[in-house]
Amino acid sequence: MRSRRRVYGVTLLCMTVALLSGIVVSVVQSHGSMQNPVSRVYGCFLEGPESPTSAACQEAVAVGGTQALYDWNEVNLANVAGRHQEFIPDGQLCSAGRDKYRGFDLARADWPAVQLPQSGPFTFTYRATAPHRGSFDLYVTRNGYDSTEPLKWSDLESTPFLTSIDPPLIDGSYVMEGQLPQGKSGRHVIYAIWQRSDSPEAFYSCSDVIFGDGSNPTTVPPTEVPTGTAVPPTEVPSVTPTSTPVVTPTPPAGASAWQANTTYAVGDEVTYEGSTYRCIQSHTSLSNWQPSNVPALWQLVD
Repeated sequence: MRSRRRVYGVTLLCMTVALLSGIVVSVVQSHGSMQNPVSRVYGCFLEGPESPTSAACQEAVAVGGTQALYDWNEVNLANVAGRHQEFIPDGQLCSAGRDKYRGFDLARADWPAVQLPQSGPFTFTYRATAPHRGSFDLYVTRNGYDSTEPLKWSDLESTPFLTSIDPPLIDGSYVMEGQLPQGKSGRHVIYAIWQRSDSPEAFYSCSDVIFGDGSNPTTVPPTEVPTGTAVPPTEVPSVTPTSTPVVTPTPPAGASAWQANTTYAVGDEVTYEGSTYRCIQSHTSLSNWQPSNVPALWQLVD
């Protein structure tokens, strides 16, 4: 009887570990934040978590600590399934109601802002550290919005000015072509909601912008990732050619050409545009998930 209990106990422990492992994987698969116009949390991260340069980012760190900046890509809620206003209280939209990110709810008129045209077409980008299917809704604050007051749901226009479903992922960022909201001038906030379609999880971000000829906008830092972080850079640095001849590796015998709408398991190898890639996360490929575009799924084999 004692040995049988021991077996049951080991089995239960293994089941618990497997369950927790599955939960962890499902949570970390999808992360990101608005890149252009840059979100508050991502912009402060780009200034440098330990020594941000702007007064607003310095205060955000004083309130919530530096870890929130290092975790810029997970301002999320796990089980909202589109019920955003039920889960996020007024005054806490930029933090998604999470205490960890409370520094980004600070009501102040000096958040670093991106200067935007008065109107017209604009290319919005959303930095994704792992791809996932879903929809993006971009809202803008109403005319008369007061940036020195905590941001409330009623401060946003009732409908998004841009909705994008499964936009293309290019160089690690979702790219959304759209029109800027009409009739806006001066300082506003663009509020982005990324709702996954394969999960109830959603991500949120606040981007401070100035439409038109706003007065003295603060220039945001370039969209590059500081050296020494684990986040992939936006651009791949060029390599100065040397006199050493380039040898094209021979693809492994078992590697086949990458295809969309195909299920790949960890360890599978494919060829794409003359290079060989190894699958590092099981998935079913989509047409815009080429191995060179999604480093979270594929690893280049030298």
